[in-house]
Amino acid sequence: MNAHVSPAGAASSHAGPTRVVLIGYGPVGARFVEELLPSVASGAVALTVLGAEAHDAYNRVLVGEYAVGRAARERLDVIDTAAARAAGVDVRLGEAVVGIDRSRQVVRTHHDTRVPYDRLVFATGARANVPTLAGLERTTRHRLARAATAAELDRGERALPTGVVALRDLDDAETVRAAVAGRKRIVVLGAGVLGMEAALAASEQGAEVVVVHHGDVPMERNLDHGAGRLLARAARAGGTETLPHSRAEEVLFRHGERGERVFEALQCADGKQVPGDLLVLSCGVAPRIELAASCDLAIERGVLVDEELRSWTDPAVFAIGDCAQVAARGSAGPDGRVGGGPAGLIGPGWRQADALAARLGAEAIGGDPAGVPFAEERPAVVMLKAEGVDVVSGGDVSADPFDEPEASGAEPGHAAGCAVHGVSAREVTVWADPAHGAYAKMVTRGGVLEGFVAVGMPRTGAELTLLFERGNELPADRSVLLRLDSDDAGVVSTTDPFAPDATVCWCNGVSVERITDAAAAGDRTVECVGRSTRAGTGCGSCKGRITELIARTPEAAPAVPVA
Repeated sequence: MNAHVSPAGAASSHAGPTRVVLIGYGPVGARFVEELLPSVASGAVALTVLGAEAHDAYNRVLVGEYAVGRAARERLDVIDTAAARAAGVDVRLGEAVVGIDRSRQVVRTHHDTRVPYDRLVFATGARANVPTLAGLERTTRHRLARAATAAELDRGERALPTGVVALRDLDDAETVRAAVAGRKRIVVLGAGVLGMEAALAASEQGAEVVVVHHGDVPMERNLDHGAGRLLARAARAGGTETLPHSRAEEVLFRHGERGERVFEALQCADGKQVPGDLLVLSCGVAPRIELAASCDLAIERGVLVDEELRSWTDPAVFAIGDCAQVAARGSAGPDGRVGGGPAGLIGPGWRQADALAARLGAEAIGGDPAGVPFAEERPAVVMLKAEGVDVVSGGDVSADPFDEPEASGAEPGHAAGCAVHGVSAREVTVWADPAHGAYAKMVTRGGVLEGFVAVGMPRTGAELTLLFERGNELPADRSVLLRLDSDDAGVVSTTDPFAPDATVCWCNGVSVERITDAAAAGDRTVECVGRSTRAGTGCGSCKGRITELIARTPEAAPAVPVA
């Protein structure tokens, strides 16, 4: 068999299948394994997976739902590891990589095992941020500190105290699950989308919950002031207390039965103390890049890779998911910094895994990997999953409706609001009905959405999501969209939410047509549709829509036996 040739033109002395080593076995790594299985089964690729966790791969996005009892453990599974092993994949769980020799193309694990590779793929994901608070000293792991064992992957010099969790893995989820079942008082630090989802769900299950955050409104990165205030009001109505403008400074403890420190309260800068039985840290995540840094790969916030997901430094190395920072080569600024960062969402990570598996599979059989296109990145849409609280946003919604209209690319001397070189002025439309829990904001340029948010208006939110995805112009009369959630039977949607090409599952890019085809073929439950199309297996926010599509799809008539 011919020796492998790297993209840089250097030939490898290894003859045989392309040896691919994957570091990390989270949901993105598992997707890469699934997509590469045909190449493994054919003998073109020898795939070794090194996962630091002892568990099979699971969907971290749903850990919060499992923690509050809204999802069964089986729902978190994203791959059949036994089937992958049967197909020939060497899956090693609980085995952390501690060193990489790029010159010899070998990785070393904490068992002191050496694994050679022709192609190395980082899917190391991200770890939870632990804030620098008094009482949590030395629990934060330095972003460039390598772990000597799998157990040390995410912990600092000291473990988090009893009663403090980050809700990032299954062990954290079990702790939260016990607190929710016991209807304990839970303090959530951080009001991002995951923190709010966990808080609202725990409250719904009977726990007493308070969310502490230093901003003015929850979900500040995704919502404007009006939408955030309405979300806070809806949270309070559902039993979740929110404490804005509260900068945490210290974690207070009591002594447990064995003398251990046990969480008692959160101390804020303004002097107030927030007592509780459990502190849940929801302060974002940081990419795991220490291995890449240790072998001198280019890094910024994540591992720097080009549009082909190939390392800026080494053509035999790739990165996908939460650890990958995609940026064009040479895009560093004058200060040497590279803008942007990892996507931080499961959908883009899965699309990266799909594309890279296709390219490496083509390369392994001597095909032209350049002929395998990468999935075009989709606009990011954030949906809050909570009973009775409908929140969806996309794009940039920071523009104020009373700002002077500003044309993109305006030159000095041009009046505000004038189109410059054919570029339309930005317009902002806001509608609010706080008494009924409804709010919508649309930021447009040339009638096309640049950003939107909808709270308490599920039909309007769905319509804006479709318009945002497709880049369609909004109707001149914006009130048509607002009336979608009214009882006005004469209102007609400006788009067809059941059009075959309309996207239902944003995480996996699954269309109406694929779901209705699956339903017509006999997949009559959300779970069955998920197994055949992957729809609904990401964040889960599309499950209601999948249910509706199944109900609208006629069941196939039973086959009539031929006499």
